[in-house]
Amino acid sequence: MTEAAQVAKEEKAEEKEADHHPYFRPKDAATLILVDRRGPIPKVLVGRRHDKVVFMPGKFVFPGGRVDKTDHRVPVAAPIPQELEANLLKGSPKIAPSRAKSLAIAAIREACEETGLCLGRKIEGTTQELDGAWKPFADAGLLPDPSGLFLIARAITPPGRVRRFDTRFFTADASAITHRVEGVVHADAELVELVWVELGSRPLADLHAMTKNVLGELDRRLSTGPLRHDAPVPFFHFYGGKMHKDILGG
Repeated sequence: MTEAAQVAKEEKAEEKEADHHPYFRPKDAATLILVDRRGPIPKVLVGRRHDKVVFMPGKFVFPGGRVDKTDHRVPVAAPIPQELEANLLKGSPKIAPSRAKSLAIAAIREACEETGLCLGRKIEGTTQELDGAWKPFADAGLLPDPSGLFLIARAITPPGRVRRFDTRFFTADASAITHRVEGVVHADAELVELVWVELGSRPLADLHAMTKNVLGELDRRLSTGPLRHDAPVPFFHFYGGKMHKDILGG
């Protein structure tokens, strides 16, 4: 079975009612893949979803979710790198720099919410502006720090699905984790365990097909040395019932 056929098969299995739904505009979303490169084989952090959740029960996933409308207003310890912003601004439809910031900040927020691992930097006297989902940062005297993020891929859920996302997949080195919130992952949470697994290991074989495509891109990038912002960024999307892979352009 081809890669595109496998993706289509798994998408259909997860959204059985998809075929008769009208067009839904994809919602912006962000995913963060944390990488530990201290050993001979890089490891990535995955979380196992609760067996009773509706979507992908018991599956290993990377932390991620929808962008909040206030993400672009969150104060940060450092601006997103210009090269990262340039990559986020590529493609269609055209977006503003504020939306590019929202995507990067959402990846950090979702990772902290779902795993308790926070990418931030201590900045005195400014964290009082953080509340809600950002309270763990404020409690630790941190502001979110997107300066170590890299864009790995973009993917849009096929038309006809009830839930459609325009997802940007980011990665960051595990050394960027500066704070851990205890008790976020437990038997009754959305994620019941966190595991650092080597690329190519069994838990990763059970990932969603599109996520495996993105992980393959990350593996190829890591095999060439340090991550760079000037590497090509693939864009996975669907038309005519088939998956297409392009490279994000200006």
